[in-house]
Amino acid sequence: MEKFFVGKCQYQLWFVLLISFLLSLILLFFDHSALTGGDQNNVVTILVNNFVNAIQDHQNKTIDCTVNSSPRTTASSTTYHNSTSESIKNTNPGRQVNVTQEKNEPIEHISPSLDSCFGRYIYMHDIPRQFNEDLLKDCHSLIKWFDMCQYLSNMGLGPRIENSERLLLSKGWFATNQFTLELIFHNRMKQYKCLTNDSLLASAIYVPFYPGFDVGRYLWGFNITMRDSASFSLVKWLAQKPEWKRMWGRDHFLVGGRIGWDFRRQTDDDSDWGSKLMFLPESNNMTLLSIEASSWNNDFGIPYPTYFHPSKDIQVRQWQRKMSRTKRRYLFTFAGAPRPNSTVSIRGELIDQCRSSSTCNFLDCAHGANNCEDPSKVMKAFQSSVFCLQPPGDSLTRRSIFDSILAGCIPVFFHQGSAYAQYVWNLPKNHTTYSLFIPLNDLKEKKVLINETLLRVPKKEVLAMREEVIKLIPRIVYADPRYKLESLEDAFDIAVKGVLERVEAVRREIKEGKDPSIGFAELNGTKF
Repeated sequence: MEKFFVGKCQYQLWFVLLISFLLSLILLFFDHSALTGGDQNNVVTILVNNFVNAIQDHQNKTIDCTVNSSPRTTASSTTYHNSTSESIKNTNPGRQVNVTQEKNEPIEHISPSLDSCFGRYIYMHDIPRQFNEDLLKDCHSLIKWFDMCQYLSNMGLGPRIENSERLLLSKGWFATNQFTLELIFHNRMKQYKCLTNDSLLASAIYVPFYPGFDVGRYLWGFNITMRDSASFSLVKWLAQKPEWKRMWGRDHFLVGGRIGWDFRRQTDDDSDWGSKLMFLPESNNMTLLSIEASSWNNDFGIPYPTYFHPSKDIQVRQWQRKMSRTKRRYLFTFAGAPRPNSTVSIRGELIDQCRSSSTCNFLDCAHGANNCEDPSKVMKAFQSSVFCLQPPGDSLTRRSIFDSILAGCIPVFFHQGSAYAQYVWNLPKNHTTYSLFIPLNDLKEKKVLINETLLRVPKKEVLAMREEVIKLIPRIVYADPRYKLESLEDAFDIAVKGVLERVEAVRREIKEGKDPSIGFAELNGTKF
């Protein structure tokens, strides 16, 4: 780069020397003319006019002679362009660096010390609409059992909630469906301050596919060809892109609004569940973020959407203060329905113990009760309790985990895979600081009574755990995509940071000569 600029500066130096010579010649003629009074005045006039024209011509050809010796953004950050004039754009509001250049000349990017997005740039693939936006047009068929159309409003947040009982804040509350995460995440990414149109700048690449909405249409009564069609088409499209070939997809990530197992069908039997998306060869190189991770290393759990989507930091602070001051009349609450056909479920035992205790509040979510479909009833139940029971449901995790944390209610877990091994980016490694754990088998074998176990927890520890739970609230909510929080990091910010760190670790392995495929997408038998 320095040679490029030095060449330009040498040209300007020779120009200055030439002008100096002409100026000296003019003064010499002027002096001689004054002594002799001859016709040399005409010569002087011609030289002066030529001198002025030369200066004006030089001014019309402004040359930037600044030597840019700042460090490069990435190893491949020097790019070549074929246009006469190019513009490097930084997605930070109000920032744009314009560099005028000649054909095929390299552009130096901004110094990392001056670029707040250094190492955080994300490129979003402009995938065909059939993989995202077109899926939403037939919103009535996205899930067999209910109509999803109303839940797609407000950028995936759903209808606004009326604060009729003054349980909630006046703003920021929506009837959000648990399966809309991929839409919410996509809309948040559109507002991400370090989003770039230059894939060479990107540290990670986001694929805005809606795999949950896609497969949700075909989970009941359809063959595997229908369930896998979009997945095959997507990876074929990705594999043809130059961005894919740089790391063969290991810097790519996507978000699923269903549990990770819904994208890991292990056989080609039509009776088997889900799609084969994450078992396709190309997908082994991508990272999947979903509301519940599978046992594979390229799956990461991120929080279910809650009902709270703040637009300002002050809304989060106000809610945290409200939860700190809330009086809790019940020792524990269980919101859920029994699983009578499951031999491993402990829900029936929890319901029996809850109903037999005056210190427990049971919110019946059995079919027809409609209690758990009402956000106000759910939040009221959790706000009134010190502890909230969180057993496995149809899978290891539950949306209720995050609703209870949002309400300042200390979660009680019965399986390591319900939270501790799942949400490693969002929840503290020391799970005793914010939760209680009761082994599932102890409850099945009737070795423990929930009421007695919870009463034995010292009050000082209870207060410390509740304080920690309330501190976690910003980390488990997704802010309203139409706004930006000023300083707080929400679940979206934390997920993006986790992806960037993961991709950077892969780059280090490649730089050190290691095989990045080792361990990247392997089955982890100890994960849960």
